[in-house]
Amino acid sequence: MQDEARDHTAPPTEIVSTVERPGFAPTDLALIAAFAALISACAYIGAIPTGGSGVPITLQTFGVMLSGCLLGPVRGFLAVALYLGLGAIGLPVFAEHSAGLGVFSGPTAGYLVAFPLAALLAGFLVKYVAGRRRTRAWAVFLCSIAGSALVIHPLGITGMKLHFDVSWHEAFNYDTPFWVGDLLKTTLVAIVAAEVHRAFPALLRRR
Repeated sequence: MQDEARDHTAPPTEIVSTVERPGFAPTDLALIAAFAALISACAYIGAIPTGGSGVPITLQTFGVMLSGCLLGPVRGFLAVALYLGLGAIGLPVFAEHSAGLGVFSGPTAGYLVAFPLAALLAGFLVKYVAGRRRTRAWAVFLCSIAGSALVIHPLGITGMKLHFDVSWHEAFNYDTPFWVGDLLKTTLVAIVAAEVHRAFPALLRRR
């Protein structure tokens, strides 16, 4: 009888593993919403037009990369995706107070599509590659600049090439002015994220 009762009792390890795999907690949802709002606010700051592309320089990428570096790959991706969804349904959260699906066929389309993917990559690198070194600004800087260099700029260049029907070289030239600003914003992301991870070491444990 004791053996039968023991067979029907879940091992402690199974109970623990079940408890450790919850869905999104209210805190997660609040963070996703808060960072979507942060990116929206960043889109309004600056908005400096550049060269012949007409694509403005804003602090959007600061908010995008900070979301990934602080929240991790899943929550960071969802925060940026929520931001894009708000803009797509008509809320004026994009640069220069623009909104709607038409923005995704404009010159900034490549950058917008790249944002959640860049947050995903940067968050993955911070969480799984930098690991405990995420409390050091240089480690976060490398993770963030990787997301920008490998995702945002290539897709942004592709979007401008297709929109303006220009050569790759010309589209690359359109993108060049953004690099100086990105280096400054990435430095700021690294400093802020490293300090936050130092103060809240459990922030990336869940997602």
